[in-house]
Amino acid sequence: MLIKDNVSIGIEWRFGADWPGQRCGAKTRKGTECQRPANKKNGRCRLHGGASTGPKTDAGRAMIAKSNTKHGKYTKDKILKRKEDAKISSEFWARTKMIEIRLRAAGVIE
Repeated sequence: MLIKDNVSIGIEWRFGADWPGQRCGAKTRKGTECQRPANKKNGRCRLHGGASTGPKTDAGRAMIAKSNTKHGKYTKDKILKRKEDAKISSEFWARTKMIEIRLRAAGVIE
């Protein structure tokens, strides 16, 4: 077992060069093979595709589909509300600008 004191005695990583298990072998950014321990399921480490493979059963797929529903600011209702608010705001500022132009033309404001 790897504990904090192992680093002080020279053991930096429990899966060193002489570790007998299967390695990941995926191509790293340096172009070398990944030396992390591989998953039994697909032969890759958790960084290169071994962490999750997604739902396997119909019930699991249904649960994922249900949880992927849109909510928050990206729902159709919220988008429509923002567009309506923007339209009202632009109409308000256009009317305010017209009032200002008329008041300047009448000499009420400078």
